[in-house]
Amino acid sequence: MCKSVLVPLIPLLAALLTACGSPPTPVRMPIVSSALARGQRVFEQHCGACHSLSPDTTLVGPSLAGIAQRGATRIDGLDARAYLYTSIMRPSNFLVAGFDNLMPSTLAKTLSGEEIDAVVAYLLAQE
Repeated sequence: MCKSVLVPLIPLLAALLTACGSPPTPVRMPIVSSALARGQRVFEQHCGACHSLSPDTTLVGPSLAGIAQRGATRIDGLDARAYLYTSIMRPSNFLVAGFDNLMPSTLAKTLSGEEIDAVVAYLLAQE
């Protein structure tokens, strides 16, 4: 007799448990690659004293906010990545109007290739 009473209740109990026991939707955290984290550290150590990442904020050199978009249009034939690499390796090649040639010309010797790659990737990832 107990079995016959419980059998019709099993689907109802299963439905209730499924509705109430659904796992919460996981919160997605932004993924920061180790290269971007390293690029941020390189930027903060070697670039951030002179270049801001905030729009319209000038420290010593021009703001690098939006450099991924601006860099792609600054020099004909160069995309943003090539523009940034050249700006680091030979900073006097692409002076921004209104700014003096104050960027260290030895930066390419000071930073390792991996550090340059990381800071370029970090700057291209900024919006």
